[in-house]
Amino acid sequence: MQKIMAINAGSSSLKFQIFEMPGEEVLVKGLIERIGLPGAIFNMSFQNEKVKEVCKINNHAEAVETLLEQLKAHQVINDLSEIAGVGHRVAHGGEDFVKSCVVTEEVVQGIEAVTSLAPLHNPANIIGIKTFRELLPEAISVAVFDTAFHQTIPEENFLYALPYELYEKHHIRKYGFHGTSHQYVAGKAAEVLGKPLEKLKIISCHLGNGASVCAIEDGKSVNTSMGFTPNAGLMMGTRSGTIDATIIPYLVDELGYSLDEVVQMMSSESGVLGVSGISSDFRDIEVAAEGGNTRAQLTLRMFTGQICNYIGAYASAMNGCDALLFTAGVGENSPLIRKMVTEQLSYLGVTCDVTKNNAGDMIISENDQAVKVCIIPTNEELMIARDVEKYAKQPTR
Repeated sequence: MQKIMAINAGSSSLKFQIFEMPGEEVLVKGLIERIGLPGAIFNMSFQNEKVKEVCKINNHAEAVETLLEQLKAHQVINDLSEIAGVGHRVAHGGEDFVKSCVVTEEVVQGIEAVTSLAPLHNPANIIGIKTFRELLPEAISVAVFDTAFHQTIPEENFLYALPYELYEKHHIRKYGFHGTSHQYVAGKAAEVLGKPLEKLKIISCHLGNGASVCAIEDGKSVNTSMGFTPNAGLMMGTRSGTIDATIIPYLVDELGYSLDEVVQMMSSESGVLGVSGISSDFRDIEVAAEGGNTRAQLTLRMFTGQICNYIGAYASAMNGCDALLFTAGVGENSPLIRKMVTEQLSYLGVTCDVTKNNAGDMIISENDQAVKVCIIPTNEELMIARDVEKYAKQPTR
């Protein structure tokens, strides 16, 4: 039995779980929020206990130190040497990382080289990796890349219609993200439906503050909505998603914005927040829409309409769809958004049973429908732990 830790570091957060492998039993899970902000919050649950503390955590290095101290203080572990391996979610791996790998100095340099493509995520990922390697020198460190699952996307789907030299020399292409989540829910859906993953055509909708749609055929990603960076594709909490590229020079040349201001706007002031003027949280938007707020209602129509556009395109490209999956915070918890999406897809044979949808059943399509509509809770941390276990079993590190 081995204790494996899975780490998911965001720009101001650090999510963690410890699994006892190979049984995949969760020993502890938690989240450190508001890192670098006043009133950082440490949450941890294990057995029947819960810990919640407001504390001062200035950066991700301090967050890791606090986490390890809390694990020992609450006797979740008695000694740090009990942790055999640590797996780190890394947002962007570029073209060099096609699968998870053991962290070396060369790997760290490779992750740093593509930091500009995921500036909110990769720097936090790197700090987490370095700090854990320093504090747990005997534990194996493994990087698990969000982009790796999408390396099977064919060239005609990942290239942009730009001069080909930009791809050859500078690797400008679609990379896709949320790969760990899409891969997990596809495999879980195959189990639920009792069919081989390799025989299914799946469209996975990872809907949260960040959102993407993925076409999965024969167990492999063949297309996805996010692109060169996580800003492309669907409108999201604060991200614009795909827009006409010439809007950018118009904002700069005609309206006087600086390029930095435009990037900030598209990353942090757009999407659901920008259109609604209310919030980046879909729960707030749904409440406002129910209360008659027309911009909130518009936001929901835009978001669900864009999802349907991708679903329709991917069903056409795969010449069919066997399963439509909803996952992540919004996908798993919003009956309204699932209802709005499925109502627009009747032409594909998609249905949604109202009772099952409101109850959050795993299969919410009406009985005997060819396209199975499923709610599959994602578990990126378990996927990370499984990858770490593979390397931890090897005789040398």
